[in-house]
Amino acid sequence: MKHLPRVLIVEDEPAIAELIQVNLKHGGFTPVLAYDSVAAQRELDAELPDVILLDWMLPGQSGLSLARHWRKQERTKGIPILMLTARGDEPDKVAGLDAGADDYITKPFSTQELLARIRAVLRRRAPESPGDRVTVGALVLDAATHRIAWQSQELKLGPTEFKLLHYLMKHPERVHSRASLLDKVWGDHVFIEERTVDVHVKRLREALGPAGAMVETVRGAGYRLTGMMAKTPAAAASPES
Repeated sequence: MKHLPRVLIVEDEPAIAELIQVNLKHGGFTPVLAYDSVAAQRELDAELPDVILLDWMLPGQSGLSLARHWRKQERTKGIPILMLTARGDEPDKVAGLDAGADDYITKPFSTQELLARIRAVLRRRAPESPGDRVTVGALVLDAATHRIAWQSQELKLGPTEFKLLHYLMKHPERVHSRASLLDKVWGDHVFIEERTVDVHVKRLREALGPAGAMVETVRGAGYRLTGMMAKTPAAAASPES
């Protein structure tokens, strides 16, 4: 029997939650409802979903706080999270992405856009082709086992950061524009803003630790991965606004 991706909907407004539930069911997903953080955690403890749709404003613990918490937990840190919110300003979007969300959907949104974004994060989560092992300097990525090591020390990356690093390592020393990265890594840049790339690059650098200096910002052009460690902190500067 074909596996239907399980989607946990964490939304405190019953009318919105049930509408999303019906549309997901018709779209080929298995939706599960939770109206607050306690119910959401209970569902996660029972069975892990393939994707989480997380409302920002929830009674008790906010969606932002939940996203941060789940990203820190070994069991849940790899689950794609799409933040649902009426907050459409850029600082709010950046806050959502920084909290660990993989994507950000502003209310009101169309059913087709929602389904497209869910499918997109599932594609990004899909493993790369088996046997794909890439080495740049002391950084080694093995796509078959989904492991990254720096100087033989294993590193932990989220699914989007893993795919971003994999692409950069397969094309070292080349400068990639934000638009190019959206196209090659996300593949659904019709919906995602270029600012999203900056947030994920920042998150990637933090996860890489000392190796984060290998991901260089090329002013006015984009990013590149170099096998040569930077001599100054400038190369590891924060992404451009």
